[in-house]
Amino acid sequence: MGQRQYLCIDLKSFYASVECSIRGLDSLTTNLVVADPSRSEKTICLAVSPSMKALGVRNRCRVFEIPKNIDYIMAPPQMQTYIHYSAAIYRIYLNYIAREDIHVYSIDEAFLDVTDYLPLYHMSARQLGITIMNEINVKLGIRATCGIGSNLYLAKIALDILSKHSPDFIGELEEETYRTRLWDHLPLTDFWRIGPGTVRRLSKVGIRTMRDIAGADPDVLYRLFGIDAELLIDHAFGREDVTIADIREYHASANCLSSGQVLPCAYSFAEGELIVKEMMDLMCLDLVDRGLTTASISLYVGYESRPPHAPSKGTLSLEEDTNSNTILDLAASRLYRQITDPNAYVRRITLTANRVLPEEYHQYSFFGDPMITERDHKIQKAVLDLKRRFGKNAVLKGMNLQEKATTRERNLQIGGHKAGPGNQAPKLLDPLEEEDYEKIPQ
Repeated sequence: MGQRQYLCIDLKSFYASVECSIRGLDSLTTNLVVADPSRSEKTICLAVSPSMKALGVRNRCRVFEIPKNIDYIMAPPQMQTYIHYSAAIYRIYLNYIAREDIHVYSIDEAFLDVTDYLPLYHMSARQLGITIMNEINVKLGIRATCGIGSNLYLAKIALDILSKHSPDFIGELEEETYRTRLWDHLPLTDFWRIGPGTVRRLSKVGIRTMRDIAGADPDVLYRLFGIDAELLIDHAFGREDVTIADIREYHASANCLSSGQVLPCAYSFAEGELIVKEMMDLMCLDLVDRGLTTASISLYVGYESRPPHAPSKGTLSLEEDTNSNTILDLAASRLYRQITDPNAYVRRITLTANRVLPEEYHQYSFFGDPMITERDHKIQKAVLDLKRRFGKNAVLKGMNLQEKATTRERNLQIGGHKAGPGNQAPKLLDPLEEEDYEKIPQ
């Protein structure tokens, strides 16, 4: 098939760059952080502009960690606007590359298989990357960086390690240049999919670099990492067989829905149960909206306590696949009471619906009442219709009005952060196809 060429394009400090673009400012010279000023100084900055990074301010820092001698703009997050901009950038990609050759990796990063387009445009991969990056900057005021590789992994590594040190913000790798330039690169955590835990396990057997991994006894690596050692060995040599076509064709054998939140303060046992009920109620609506059911739920509860208190975890199997809020609300409360320490204060909750399946596979339990399930389904469909027409807070339950409830506030958020007015969409988006929004992770 011949050697392929991939671009991995990342939008520099994306949220901060959008805020600078809205204000007509250059993100490379403007000191700006994206953080919610209504929260305490302990709140995490979602993004800091490149000029702030140049001053030593690290990404995802807390507001109080920013040196007092730095003057900067604090921009409240507006997630809907960031989604508008991300969709606009995706449309720019479509000016050059077909949908089937694009893989959106995150809201600010995408892979493009440009192999078959280079002869058409009479360009090298670097020239095409520069052309796309320039169009993003000219039309939207967003700076981008680019990695070029002969496979997806090398494109990602070229982006993460090389592009930031290149004058034109482009890095380029093939298997041979990867081994020449990066086999001895440190730290290992700069490489995709290698975290601190992996580094600690490798160091125990004297492995410090990619060169060491490539020369190690495979049996040792398999004992340490199991089947994952195969991926580690391939990446040590710069090999990656997966293509964008493979990603598009992949379908997971099992899926789940998950929802989590960090609470604004310490919640008592009873207050924590209220949040679990709210989360389960919203998850039931999500299941109905997607036409899915579940037969198992899992719950994670993290505490605020000194000395540190180990989190509680548990899973509860149901008698039938369902999306009925009557059944699932009771199940979530029962699981919460089973696993949660009543004397500890709750700060984090994650709720998961396991092994979700399409409704057509639903089977009624001999011990359940199908009339209740059908009634719930009709009510939930009506609620979803009202929310779509009049907003997420158009229909609320009594529990959502209690003092420590969070649903009303979270209905105005995206990904746990303020959605913002959503009226900052760049003109480039008109007209916008709905499927372009569906490409953007939210």
